[in-house]
Amino acid sequence: MTKPIVNDNGNEREMTDAEYAQYQIDAADAAAQQQAAADADAARASAIAKLAGLGLTPDEIAALVGA
Repeated sequence: MTKPIVNDNGNEREMTDAEYAQYQIDAADAAAQQQAAADADAARASAIAKLAGLGLTPDEIAALVGA
């Protein structure tokens, strides 16, 4: 795989090995953060559905979960 091209003061060049290594670390961190946010959203939706299943009204659920 070729390394991404960066603009270095007007000169386009391929990333150095160190830059590419950091780029991969940053991309993995961003993916992990996105997954964590998606997991939190899914857990929240699941909790709201369970509260509704217990017979709570939307207003009661909003009061409990702050929505």
